Amino acid sequence: MSTTDLSTKERQQSSRFSAFGAIDFWQEKDYGIEGNTISGRFRFSVFDSGVIRVQASRFTEFEENPYSVVSKPKPTSFEVEEDQMNIIIRTEKLSLTIQKSNFQLTFADSEGNILNQDDSLGISWIGTEVNSYKKVQANEKFVGLGEKTGGLNRFGNAYTNWNTDYFGYGIGDDPLYMSIPFYLGIHDKGQYGIFFDNTHKSVFNFGASTNRFIYFGAEDGDMDYYFFHEDSVGKIISSYTALTGRMEMPPKWALGFQQCRYSYYPDSEVYTLAKTFRDKDMPADVIYLDIHHMEEYKVFTFDGIKFPDPKSMIAHLKSQGFRVVVIMDPGVKTQKGYLPYDEGKEKDLFVKYPDGQEYEAQVWPGWCAFPDFTKPETRDWWVEKMKFYTDAGVDGFWTDMNEPASWGQFTPNLIEFDYEGEGASHRKARNVYGMQMARSAQEGSKFQNPHERSFVLTRAGFAGIQRFAAAWTGDNVASEEHMLAGVRLVNSLGLSGVAFSGYDVGGFAGEASKSLFARWMSIAAFSPFYRAHSMINSNDAEPWAFGEEVEEISRNYMKLRYRLLPTIYSSFFEASQSGKAISASLAIDYPEDENIYSQDFQNQYLFCDRFLVTPVESTKELMKVYLPKGTWTSLYTDQKYEGGKIHLVECPLNYLPVFVKESSVFTQQSDISNVTEKPKSTLCIHVYPGSIDSQNVHYEDDGISHNHKTGDFLKRKIEYSAQSKSLVFSKTEGGFPSDFSSLKIYLHHFDEPSVEVNGKPTQVKNEDFAFLGRLTEFDPLPDNLHPYHEIKNLSFIEIPNTNEAIKIQL
Repeated sequence: MSTTDLSTKERQQSSRFSAFGAIDFWQEKDYGIEGNTISGRFRFSVFDSGVIRVQASRFTEFEENPYSVVSKPKPTSFEVEEDQMNIIIRTEKLSLTIQKSNFQLTFADSEGNILNQDDSLGISWIGTEVNSYKKVQANEKFVGLGEKTGGLNRFGNAYTNWNTDYFGYGIGDDPLYMSIPFYLGIHDKGQYGIFFDNTHKSVFNFGASTNRFIYFGAEDGDMDYYFFHEDSVGKIISSYTALTGRMEMPPKWALGFQQCRYSYYPDSEVYTLAKTFRDKDMPADVIYLDIHHMEEYKVFTFDGIKFPDPKSMIAHLKSQGFRVVVIMDPGVKTQKGYLPYDEGKEKDLFVKYPDGQEYEAQVWPGWCAFPDFTKPETRDWWVEKMKFYTDAGVDGFWTDMNEPASWGQFTPNLIEFDYEGEGASHRKARNVYGMQMARSAQEGSKFQNPHERSFVLTRAGFAGIQRFAAAWTGDNVASEEHMLAGVRLVNSLGLSGVAFSGYDVGGFAGEASKSLFARWMSIAAFSPFYRAHSMINSNDAEPWAFGEEVEEISRNYMKLRYRLLPTIYSSFFEASQSGKAISASLAIDYPEDENIYSQDFQNQYLFCDRFLVTPVESTKELMKVYLPKGTWTSLYTDQKYEGGKIHLVECPLNYLPVFVKESSVFTQQSDISNVTEKPKSTLCIHVYPGSIDSQNVHYEDDGISHNHKTGDFLKRKIEYSAQSKSLVFSKTEGGFPSDFSSLKIYLHHFDEPSVEVNGKPTQVKNEDFAFLGRLTEFDPLPDNLHPYHEIKNLSFIEIPNTNEAIKIQL
């Protein structure tokens, strides 16, 4: 056969399906098994009783992603069996059956219920493209994948993971800024998770244009995925974040209201902004400086005309209780004499072409070079450069344009990255670039300001980004549809391990109507990240810019947010420990309930595990709400609702429908203007009866230092028993003195309660209570009066807050 004939045959074969093939050798290892098929190598590693890693490669060495997985396999007992047709790996929680003739994989639970099964096509290649084809189980639904638009249930759609700068994206557009190749499958026999640990451009097709299978794959690299199984969706997410890491406890100020605009300048405008928040009694903690704070948009500079004395400005803002966050873009202007560029060039820290020439593209400053954040030396240099900002008093860092973005939006694939010394093209490195920039920002914040916790906000990221930064959903649009799409994006990020996320309130692009802004402010008060942001050449979009009515509605929800900070802060602590979502899709707690996947109800979510939030357009005054099983209570009116049913509820602009889950316990503090201001010494606790037990954690620390890591915290469990109708406060843990010396416990729907505290009768009192303030009636005509809800004669008790255990019999 001639060379020409051979090349033609090889070319034809490279464009066709190529199966991984039959197993011809395998052996048991301490961690699982490994071996060969007729066309490659495989390895199955038991990471935990509920986690098995699957690796398949056509090369002698397996590829590794050095960025996402931070945990190592736990010592786990497992058994390996072989029969004529199969090899079977069994753990306490699941089994994996490998068919020897064609490498078809079947995952089952400990009782033999099939959770996930390969199609007969299995793992295969087309050229360099690698895919895994899976059968669809009966009634199977697919959720997650992080920052993906569309509905809660991904079935029938396909998605691409390729970090993309997408200004004003549509509510069904894909891909966006962040890629998290982790999804959950939910069906009648159970639930599972799959994390595809491949940083190349990847595709997840959940039945688009085919009725035979679903599949996921990448344009290059190995088939490398982790399979998770637990007895609940929440535990699978916890297992995934144990693998890829969890967020660190953020500074408490990052949980407050944050105000941004592209851009606030000059400094007099920033002074006025801060003063107006305080004058109007609107709580807020953060002001952002967007790209106009820089000299000609160059990172690590301040514009000397717009901001002649940034250090004094920031010091003044801090005296008013504000923290300052600055934007950092990766593009470094290729200008000789500009120190960051000169240093980066001298130290060989920029991304290059294969022939060694520096890669340049246009961004805000003009032609720019791009630091290679996959190179340790570059990250170290960025850490050093951040001293410029911390010396000025900057507290937080906003990494934007880090997909990386550039004009033209088409980065050449041949440019090369260090990739931790391994070397990689743009095809492999793009999706982790933004994550590594966020990592550099966090490391710089920690190094330059070691006594305070860091806050980094990022637009781009990959699996594991939660270790380094909070996320926001990019350049959204001021529309009713985008408001609701943002809720789904945040809920999907929560399903994917990113607990700290949010969206631009009011919409970045375009201009919100008065009613839209008011509604958005109320919904976002129940979001992990609470920031308003608008773009240049648009009308003012601060909470007071839309008239008196919107100002009062916004103030009401901002104040409610701050009163709920003890609950929210405690939920962040729990998320830092377990990876649980703070804004949680109902698919986490009610995965078997078909109603939660419907278009009418897919936006609903649980906030802090207690509040069922029902987002609704500002144009509606009535809405259908689906409440899952159990008993639910309207937050504002205390009206009870039966679960498992659809209810028609009113949704006037000043009352976003929010319901409290049965057996819930949540905490409130007094009004404060920012988190540096101490609340009053009484912690209010709201208790709701129910048919299920509940366990809550109340957590306190100083909110800013790292001292909580060495025991300077306060933690106590608060447990509600449905059967005995008792409330038990455990003895406190940690050495932090509580901010609260007394407890005021409100008892919702406890009929004529007779209360004993540690066995002694305690006086029950009553008062009228409202979660939101009454709006001013600017138009006194009866038809235009605003509704006002107050809970009449709400029972409560007051007791000292001690460090010892407290038992309250209700």
